[in-house]
Amino acid sequence: MSHGDLAVAEAPRAPHGTSEPTTPTSPTERRGSTFMSFFASILGSKNPLAHPADPHQNTVWLLDNTAYQPVTDETGETQSWHAEVVACIFEKGGRKDIGKIVALIADYIGLDGERGGHEDARKRIELRIQPFLDAVSPSRTVTLQVPISRPAQTHGLGPSDRNGIISQTFEMGHLRVEDGAVVRPRLHDFGDETVSMYTTFAAPEGWLVISDIDDTIKRTKTLEPTGIIQTTFADIPEPIAGMPDLYDYLDAELFPAWFYLSASPYNLYPFLHSFLDEHYCPGTLVLRDYSWLDITGLIKSFTEKTQEYKVERMEKIHNWFPRRRVLCIGDSTQKDPEAYAEMYAKYPEWIHAIVIRKVLDVAHMEEKNEPERFEKAFENVPDHIWTVFEDPRELYDFVDGLGMEDQDL
Repeated sequence: MSHGDLAVAEAPRAPHGTSEPTTPTSPTERRGSTFMSFFASILGSKNPLAHPADPHQNTVWLLDNTAYQPVTDETGETQSWHAEVVACIFEKGGRKDIGKIVALIADYIGLDGERGGHEDARKRIELRIQPFLDAVSPSRTVTLQVPISRPAQTHGLGPSDRNGIISQTFEMGHLRVEDGAVVRPRLHDFGDETVSMYTTFAAPEGWLVISDIDDTIKRTKTLEPTGIIQTTFADIPEPIAGMPDLYDYLDAELFPAWFYLSASPYNLYPFLHSFLDEHYCPGTLVLRDYSWLDITGLIKSFTEKTQEYKVERMEKIHNWFPRRRVLCIGDSTQKDPEAYAEMYAKYPEWIHAIVIRKVLDVAHMEEKNEPERFEKAFENVPDHIWTVFEDPRELYDFVDGLGMEDQDL
């Protein structure tokens, strides 16, 4: 059930025994160039200063996505296929003091470096922290090739915003594509390396799963700052016991479109994408679209305004798939119950089920796990719609009940 590793672009290497001439750039010139790129990003899609991303200067991520067919309000007919593409563009050559930052994080979480396993942890810290240190690249454009027809479709995207992000929806036309079909769009004419993504086509009707990540399917310890930093940057990510099997069962029974909704910043995309790729069903990973520049900001991203953020992102998913039946999966550490209940109040015909994992292996969860908390959150949600569980094995009968809906149609 794997789409493969995240592909990123690296600069092509010169043939052995040759070197490419370089022109020294002064710090003043670099600052001026950065300012102009930032200013250009504010001008929007029509700005005259935008220019194509350069494989020698830029690293580009293409994030996996899900294609959809909008439904017209008047006739209820489906329109042509659309897809939102998210591309993240960085400047090559990260901060040179990464060793100091790795040492600071290692010291913060108590790594003394004397045991062999700690050296591996330091390497993981370096790999995961690098996207936070690379400068973002505003005002860049890219060209995407989509192999859905012959010849392949070509779509110009950009320019990137002040965070180095392109988020753009394009139309692919009226194509005869089966629900669940997958294609692999890639950047056009971007050096020797392939920069690609996976696009899954999801029909207007069927099931859709919106799943939280931290402490729902991945052990994160989100209530403790030290635990956040350790599990985010140093540890080998650990799935919640029983959840991969449950998700495989959901996939087989409901054949849903998958969306993984996390409050983590987009810099963690390679890390979280790799984790999902190894343990869970492929789907679209939705992250916050701005970068944190310090550890305090990173910790806040897991906890501040998560309900508002998740409701906003679910509104977008609803606009894409208003006819799908939605199963929401979350946990009790943050605001998943309240966010899902808020969406049910707005779209009771859309949200068909809500399941919440009661987190018992994190300290200071007594109040968050009180029955009164769930009863208050779901006071306007029918009892048969929501349930709270401790062991994923409790949910198989619940899933079977959802599958019965298909037989009733």
